[in-house]
Amino acid sequence: MKDLQLLVRPNIWRLQPYSSARDEYSGHVAKVFLDANENPYNKPLNRYPDPLQTELKKELAKVKRVAVENIFLGNGSDEAIDLLYRVFCRPGRDNVVAIEPTYGMYRVCADINDVDYRPVLLDEHYQITAEKLLDACDENTKVIWICSPNNPTGNNLMREEIQTVIELFDGIVVVDEAYSDFSNQLPFRLELRKYPNLVVLNTMSKAWGCAAIRLGMAFASKEIIDLFNKVKYPYNVNSLTQQQALESLKDAFDVEKWVGTLLGERTRMMQAFNELPICEVVYPSDANFFLAKMTDAQAIYDYLVADGIIVRNRTNVQLCKNCLRITIGTKNENNELLASLRKY
Repeated sequence: MKDLQLLVRPNIWRLQPYSSARDEYSGHVAKVFLDANENPYNKPLNRYPDPLQTELKKELAKVKRVAVENIFLGNGSDEAIDLLYRVFCRPGRDNVVAIEPTYGMYRVCADINDVDYRPVLLDEHYQITAEKLLDACDENTKVIWICSPNNPTGNNLMREEIQTVIELFDGIVVVDEAYSDFSNQLPFRLELRKYPNLVVLNTMSKAWGCAAIRLGMAFASKEIIDLFNKVKYPYNVNSLTQQQALESLKDAFDVEKWVGTLLGERTRMMQAFNELPICEVVYPSDANFFLAKMTDAQAIYDYLVADGIIVRNRTNVQLCKNCLRITIGTKNENNELLASLRKY
């Protein structure tokens, strides 16, 4: 890895971050708050949230087995994705490399930040080699994006290839593990100490069933997390989100049950799709969804919409011609989908 200062945009390295009122008294016990121009009435909603989400990070650290100093929390994982561009990529000069197909926000944030986005196609098994990713890089490549399990393909990428990329690339490697709770692969967040250039993304939206509260996570070295905190908006995670996340973390056993149930339903649904005459291929999945190649994805999608059932049509995505992405729902929801498709 290059020296971190060489990777960070010079203006960000020199940036003096905004210091909120709550940052300045941090570490002291207080009972009267007259520092932030808040309304003293309508408690507790009248107070600004903890800008660094200290209590929540302590609880997450226990669940994720990552030190508090290695955790960044944001408004969904999308905030961390955008911050990676804002911290490391000089607009109009630097570039990033990503697998293709994959999660669309990597490209959208590149376009917003005026950063050249270089996609590298997966093979027919939706896999990549480290060599292909590294060959797409040059001296201005700052970030490589890898999503595993990948979206929309659903599969784990080969761990050895990801490790090779991290070890040989001298910039930042991002491994998005949004769906890792549904996979049996060892999460890369547990190996942060080995890889100072690694950033791992995670979320409360999937296994934890908390998409509504918009809480995303990034795990990285303390130095990278400090840069994220330097650039982020002061109160980026609201108090209601922090409180709901703390409540949800008390229900880890429920999450384990949900994941187990969804994995069982995933197996059942994939088997059922294999038996449908309108389904040509069901691709392997390590996530809470699977990708299926259909005879006519657009026509089948339109038929399902008319029947009040929404899946994701991925036919216009590279390497996903005539593919539908099916999220695993409850048993009843899954049965409704199957019943509708059997009448197509």
